[in-house]
Amino acid sequence: MAKSIVKALDGAQAVSNAMRQINPDVVAAYPITPQTAVVQNFSQYVADGIVDTEFVTVESEHAAMSACIGAAAAGGRVMTATASAGLALMWEVVYVAASMRLPIVMSVVNRALSAPLNIHCDHSDSMGARDAGWIQLYAETAQEAYDNTLQAVRIAEHPDLLLPVMSMQDGFITGHGVERVEILDDAEAKKFIGTYQPKHSLLDVDHPATYGAWDFYDFYFEHKRQQTDAMSKAMPIIVQVGEEYGKLTGRKYGIFDPYEMDDAEVAIVVLSSTAGTARTVVKALRKKGVKIGLIKPRVFRPFPARELTEALKDVKAVAVLDRSVSFGAMDGAGPLFLELCAALYSYGNGRGPLAVDYIFGLGGRDVIPAYIEQVAQDLLRIAETGERGDLVRYLGLRE
Repeated sequence: MAKSIVKALDGAQAVSNAMRQINPDVVAAYPITPQTAVVQNFSQYVADGIVDTEFVTVESEHAAMSACIGAAAAGGRVMTATASAGLALMWEVVYVAASMRLPIVMSVVNRALSAPLNIHCDHSDSMGARDAGWIQLYAETAQEAYDNTLQAVRIAEHPDLLLPVMSMQDGFITGHGVERVEILDDAEAKKFIGTYQPKHSLLDVDHPATYGAWDFYDFYFEHKRQQTDAMSKAMPIIVQVGEEYGKLTGRKYGIFDPYEMDDAEVAIVVLSSTAGTARTVVKALRKKGVKIGLIKPRVFRPFPARELTEALKDVKAVAVLDRSVSFGAMDGAGPLFLELCAALYSYGNGRGPLAVDYIFGLGGRDVIPAYIEQVAQDLLRIAETGERGDLVRYLGLRE
């Protein structure tokens, strides 16, 4: 395995260290809690001459993504970071970046959207952008946030993809929480990342190309189909990069992380930091003989429909934990649940488990083990009786 050094870092510092090693050509960013520390730390590397990056201090997040688009279209390796309302303000140009097939990497430190005003974690920001055409990776820990950032560059710049990547971690929970993080040796990290050779560049006057042109109904439909085709190729590339990174570091990454799923009769599916709490509960219940398992998806876009259906095929009941709400959707369910239900219906041949959704942790509300234990008891009851009960439920809500 490659040389590495162990440091005590919060998630923001872990990501900014990855950015330092990537040494992108351009970073354009605007501060917003709880993402600010990512670009604040990185801007110090710029000021100290540690990186060669052109750091563009813009007047808004919309301007940040616009500058990133221009730099990426010119052939640069480009990164940025944001959260919450910052991502929402980027809305128009987030779609533009994906539609123009620009391999921008953006760190998103998940935070709730207003109103009322809240600066703490939930997934309403990145889930709101789930149909924008970006690959989406979610991290449980600061270590995973670091690892995903390095891998995101390789994924985005793969010649069969050329798609932007959002790399998520939970605001304050991991973004400001100090953990043990293994940082690759700088030379090893740079070797893994490699150099970016753009296929097209606005600055290549010998091979002129047009970006962002008017696209009437003559060709717009075909261009959207090309985006879909590119996204459909992403999953094996994500797996390939994760396996290569695993050989380098000993930390193998795939599409999702299963825990105690081999003989599980009931299972919990949850993204990001809450998976750690859930894993602790599952481990304790296993010692009591309860056949319960856990799946922590790492990739949400593209959605691993077939893979999750296969992983859950022998489970009698599954609980999905959503840290966001899709307002007006079926019973006010969350995005992860809705996607998984569609997958189970489409690929489960009518034999999928009974599924229930739990909305939790909105606005940063804590998720304690007792809540996960209640989910487990509900699942065991559903598995025993075959009666699902309420489709959507709430954890830790005062009703």
